[in-house]
Amino acid sequence: MTKFAFILVKLILLQITFSTPLWGEEKALKIKVLFRKGVDGYNNIRIPAICSTKEGTLLAFAEGREAGDKGDIDLIMRRSEDEGKTWGGINVIWDDKDNTCGNPCPVVDLDTGTIWLFLTWNLGSDSETAIMTGKSEHPRSPWVTYSDDDGKTWAKPKKLPHLRKKKWTWYATGPGNGIQLLRGPHKGRLVIPANHADRMTTKRDSNTYRSHIIFSDDHGESWQLGAVQEPLTNESTVVELADGSVMQNMRSYHGKNNRAVAISRDGGASFAPLYLDDGLQSPVCQANILRYSWPEENRSRILFSSPTGKRRAGITVRMSYDEGKTWPVNKLMHQGPGAYSNMVRLTNGDIGLLVEIGGSSPYETISLITFDMDWLEE
Repeated sequence: MTKFAFILVKLILLQITFSTPLWGEEKALKIKVLFRKGVDGYNNIRIPAICSTKEGTLLAFAEGREAGDKGDIDLIMRRSEDEGKTWGGINVIWDDKDNTCGNPCPVVDLDTGTIWLFLTWNLGSDSETAIMTGKSEHPRSPWVTYSDDDGKTWAKPKKLPHLRKKKWTWYATGPGNGIQLLRGPHKGRLVIPANHADRMTTKRDSNTYRSHIIFSDDHGESWQLGAVQEPLTNESTVVELADGSVMQNMRSYHGKNNRAVAISRDGGASFAPLYLDDGLQSPVCQANILRYSWPEENRSRILFSSPTGKRRAGITVRMSYDEGKTWPVNKLMHQGPGAYSNMVRLTNGDIGLLVEIGGSSPYETISLITFDMDWLEE
């Protein structure tokens, strides 16, 4: 076989890998690769986030990495103005040379149209262990940027040191999306899920991991630190319930392969004691929750996406009709390796799932899987 023929066969096999049952066993699933490891100018691509703007434009965010979880990481984005059918090229939102700019967490203010994007920064030379143990040159810190032109351009990122307590070492926003509250006494509030860790000793200690909340009541002019959750919680996602309360659904280190959940009656300023949801089996991994419809819109629908089982594979979307108490609907999106995800409701009513999936590793691509509600409820 000639070298040219070998390369051609390899490309054909690669295309098959990214277009057949590995990516989804249902013809109802439409799959588009938005970021691919080693192809888009970055050796690695991770940490998806997506939102739909007030104009209906889709913004897909990710980390463009030179290597792994440390070092030179850029915050990148692509835009679609036609429900995800076509996409513009990669736009670099934040490139701070050899430093780490990541953990995208967008929230759209539906009153003003502004897209707020939370992210985190640390020196690229500081390892995660050094940060966790408080031995890094600089702590990891929260930042925010925004766009007032539908995601075409972005303001210079601004550091928010008041959102980080001195004893916190690790810090991460999202990853995934924030929400704007649409009901109750805190209507209009912007809510960002985040997490941190207290200073550790010489090794990682999951007892120091905690989720927390950031919020704004003045359309992003100022941001406040909300509730801090119980230990053994980490990356989280939030949804507004029908009564205006906030549910925080969290990556759990309780050793039971399910999700930790807590409810706030005051918009995220405080929470009731958490509980473990036995209906949401998931490995220790990020996940996402999405309000699709309200009870008065025919019926309440809340969606949840994550890997299933004990390892990062089998990306599944579940659905609840009773405000997250039970999850009777369960549909497999990708049977192979898969990890982080973020969902969005498109203006045409379809659901978009931006997710890390691959053939031999979850981190080969970040792909958009779109499907409709009729198929999900079959």
